[in-house]
Amino acid sequence: MGESADHLRFVQVPALGLTPGYSHLAEVRGGRTVYLSGQIAVDAQGEVVGPGDFTTQARQVFENLRLALAEVGRTFDHVVKLTLFLTDMADLPQLRAVRDEFIDLAQPPASSAVQVAGLVRPELLVEVEAIAAAP
Repeated sequence: MGESADHLRFVQVPALGLTPGYSHLAEVRGGRTVYLSGQIAVDAQGEVVGPGDFTTQARQVFENLRLALAEVGRTFDHVVKLTLFLTDMADLPQLRAVRDEFIDLAQPPASSAVQVAGLVRPELLVEVEAIAAAP
């Protein structure tokens, strides 16, 4: 965090109310957009990390996003949108706590959270996809 992002503007729309940990919209002015596929809690060998442990899985998901961003020379400072997929919306507070370790809370990305019936592997509890933009 702390990298200059003059090409980005994160907006809270007063008429839509205060939002915890996300912006109502993110505006990208010029630059390059990177779309990250949904990341799941697997390690480099494709093994599930933390079966049955939501927080461990969430942390692996965000670490995988960090690694993907780094591959193209980007960080979470460049993320303008997160989409969170959970198998149980009751886990959202835990997911937000982990997310908050990675994002800039002063300028949080736009975000959506969706409860799903299941993910690509039955032992997975969370998946997160991202859109990043850089000058």
